Formats: sequence, C-alpha cells, structure tokens
Amino acid sequence: MNRLARWARAEWGLLYVTVREPLLKQRWRAIPMTIGAVLLTAALQFVQNQSWGYQFVQDAGAVRAEDPLWLALLRTPLSLFVPALDLPVWGALAQILFVFGIAEMCIGRWRTLVIAYAATLAGTLYARLGIWLGFDNPFGLPGSDRLVVDTGPSAAVVGLAVFVAWRYGAYATALAVTGAMAIEVMLKGNLAGKEHLAAIIAVGLLCLASALRHRRVRVRQSRRGDRHCRPGTRAGTGSGFPPIQSWKARRGPAQRRSWW
Repeated sequence: MNRLARWARAEWGLLYVTVREPLLKQRWRAIPMTIGAVLLTAALQFVQNQSWGYQFVQDAGAVRAEDPLWLALLRTPLSLFVPALDLPVWGALAQILFVFGIAEMCIGRWRTLVIAYAATLAGTLYARLGIWLGFDNPFGLPGSDRLVVDTGPSAAVVGLAVFVAWRYGAYATALAVTGAMAIEVMLKGNLAGKEHLAAIIAVGLLCLASALRHRRVRVRQSRRGDRHCRPGTRAGTGSGFPPIQSWKARRGPAQRRSWW
C-alpha cells in the first residue's frame, strides 16, 4: 500500500497540489472557461434536439469530411461543443468539466482552448486524409465515413489529458491514455478512434516543441552563468519545466510563465 501511495504521489502529486489550492480558495470561480464550455455544450444539446433548432446546429457546428474545407474549418471550433447525437450528453459534459477544468487551472484558459482546438482540428483534417488513403490502407478510412457527422469534445479531451499529464510529469497517465486510444482503434477501427490518435499525434508535436524550447532556454541560462542570479535565487527561475502556478507567492518575475 505504501508503494502504491508513493507511486500515486510521484505520478499525480504536482497536479494535485496545482489543482487543490485554487479549488479550495475560489471553487467554481477557478474555472470560468470550463463552466462556460459546459453550459454551451448543454445549450447546444437542447437546441439540436428541438425540431426548430436541429438544422441550425448542423449548419453552425456539424463537420463532415464531404464538406468544403473552408466550411469545415469554419465550423470546427463550435463542433467541439456539439455533443454527438448517438452518445449520452452527460458523458460529454463530464469530460469537459473534469479535463478542461484541470487544464484551465494548470496551463491557463487560452492554452487550454488552443490545445483543444489543435486536437480537434487534427481529427478533422485526418478524416479527409484517411478517406483519401482508402479503407485498404491501415491508416485509411472507408468512403462512407465522409458522411459521418464529426462533433463532440472527445478529441480535445484526449489531447488535453495527454498534454497536461506530460507537462506535469504524469507520464504513466499520458502513456495509459495513448494506449487506451490505440486499443480502441485495434478493436473498432472507426473514425472516432483514429481521430483520437491523430489528436494525440498533434499534441505530441506540441509537447516536443515545448521541450525543445525549454531546453534552449536552459542552455542560454547556463551560458550566462551564476553571476546573473540574485542572491538566494536559482538561475532560470520562472522558466523551469514544468510550470507551477503559485497562488500564494507574491507577484513578480518568478510567477511569469511562458506560453508553453
């Protein structure tokens, strides 16, 4: 039991500390973007189940591979919040509340939205590539998938889960999410499963870019030498990896975080 507790502390300790304090102090005010996303998703679910609102939601946020690319790109941001009609809406709402909420507290609302959109966009673009490759290709899709309505937050949720887990040192969690998506593709091989893998690949490239950027920052700081450090501080304060959001420390350069 002690070994399991130590593993859990090493895997999720930093995430727990980062999330716990703002939740205790601010409660729901700590995740305003996430609450807005949940309400938007619930509203779109209500509207699309009405006879007068179904076509409106389809025109505004339903993405299909057969659509012109410019139209698909225009609809993709809203499609993230349109629940799939063949899945229970509570699943989408729970995913957004849990994963988006943790991401918003850990990496900020704008980075959360950017990564969520990048993951969703990767899935949208993969659908076109997969259909072009054809069903005979292991990375391809059947032509009938061009008619599938591609909406929902699942690709964004998977991408955010992998990015935040990697960013905060929960590497086993990131690997588990990736493995689960790979198993899904092996068992089903459907559009949704392959889009999830496309989202993970896109987020993996963002992780790689982030790691390279922070490596260059550390190299530049090491070349400057300790003479540039103030007494009592470490070289590179504020540009460490992963970023830790402090809710107690006084404001100053040490609290500034880079975009990635």
